[in-house]
Amino acid sequence: MILSRFFQNIFFSVLLFLSINCFPQSSDPQSVRIKLKPEIGFQTIDHFGASDAWSIQFVGNWPDTKREAIANLLFSKEMENGKPNGIGLSMWRFNLGAGSAEQGAASGIKDEWRRAESFIGTNGNIDMKKAAGQVWFAKAAKESGVEKLLLFSNSPPIQFTKNRKAYSSDGKSNLDESKSKDFANYISSVFLGLNQLGLEPTYISPVNEPQWDWSDGGQEGSPYLNSEIVSLVKTLNESLEENNIKAKIDIAEAGKINYLFEKADKPSRGEQIKTFFDKSSPNYLGDLNHVSMAISGHSYFTTSPIDASSDLRVKLSNEISSIPGLAYWMSEYCILGGNEGEINGNERDLGMTSALYLARVIHQDLTFSNASAWNWWIAVSPYNYKDGLIYIDKNKEDGNFYESKMLWALGNFSRFIRPGFERIGVEMSVANQEKIFASGFQDPKSKEIVLVLINSNSEILGVSLEGYSEKNTTLKAYLTNENSNLEPIEIEPEKFHLHAESIMTLVFSSK
Repeated sequence: MILSRFFQNIFFSVLLFLSINCFPQSSDPQSVRIKLKPEIGFQTIDHFGASDAWSIQFVGNWPDTKREAIANLLFSKEMENGKPNGIGLSMWRFNLGAGSAEQGAASGIKDEWRRAESFIGTNGNIDMKKAAGQVWFAKAAKESGVEKLLLFSNSPPIQFTKNRKAYSSDGKSNLDESKSKDFANYISSVFLGLNQLGLEPTYISPVNEPQWDWSDGGQEGSPYLNSEIVSLVKTLNESLEENNIKAKIDIAEAGKINYLFEKADKPSRGEQIKTFFDKSSPNYLGDLNHVSMAISGHSYFTTSPIDASSDLRVKLSNEISSIPGLAYWMSEYCILGGNEGEINGNERDLGMTSALYLARVIHQDLTFSNASAWNWWIAVSPYNYKDGLIYIDKNKEDGNFYESKMLWALGNFSRFIRPGFERIGVEMSVANQEKIFASGFQDPKSKEIVLVLINSNSEILGVSLEGYSEKNTTLKAYLTNENSNLEPIEIEPEKFHLHAESIMTLVFSSK
């Protein structure tokens, strides 16, 4: 009996060996050939960023250990045992609140977490001791080496609005025209105040999604016609000049990218590229020395289906390229509704489903619309929604925080693709280009190359790589999937496997 069992075990061992190594496998991975083409250059990357609205006003006052841990996840470029501690954002967007927080329930904004402080004190003077939580995070960003700080305004301070609230009553601009200069000077004063605190902002965005009516009291906001934006920007440019402020004005944070190149359903708020940057336009702003030569828009409601998404982004890129020297910033995105059944914005998802969708959107914005900047919406969310990189308990004084895979999906780009990198050519041969994506970037100084690979398939992908010099190159690879967050892994670059439902970043450095 013992001898019989011995031969039986030998038989099954041989059978198992043959099944793994010799017999055809039904699970052989799909293969793809990827070729790097660093000789082909596209846009230069300005930054990857996220916004401090709205929860940072509270989280910035949480216990040190927790707020520092959250800041570390967002801003750190440090490595520990070869693994990134954070996603190394290169832009932090600071919400210049309109003062609805001081109004409390009388603000008309029901959700306390969506109200925001201004820097106007009770005596009407600038009080830089306000918005302390936001200021703490902005300082943490700077200390971690975040290169850029942008101040954005959803609404003018309530002191300068028509209805003395931080949202419109009638779907029209809520800025009191007689207070336009006051608004501009307020922005300049806060800018100088933050400078004195050592923060050194670099950009100002005075309007946000001007196409929407902002009349439901869901948050601070004000609509603007294109002509009203022009008037405000000229006034702000003048104020910056008078106060000797070296900052650039970012316009116009379009609510959807098609408003940048189409009139669509907002004829007096659309075609913003030509309106603001075509020299023949009566509303031309490109000759103002403080206006940035980049126009910004939001990727909401334009990401699905995938073919329509890519088509819109190609049209945007073509329009941008018609204006010499103009760049495009994708300045806000999170997963909302209207995604043709591809994904629902409701309910948190800390896993890879949302992360892979986000990675696809980033890829398309960078490769089809040639965005030189990419920004997530709220960095820290208390909501049961797909709007956060990090989630928290909705507690103003303390609570737990939770990392999402969307944080690390963005990190595959933001941590390694630094300001000044140039997108390069990547040739890919694969049958299914709706679930497999590759994009490449190079530092023109060090010649370091970063390759980001996305595999949304539920099967492993076999990859063979060409176009790099193994002789003079070191390779580091980082994997994000259900079990890993930018985990360093060992691969052979000539041929390797990309995990199912994963994102991998490869960094090629000169020896």
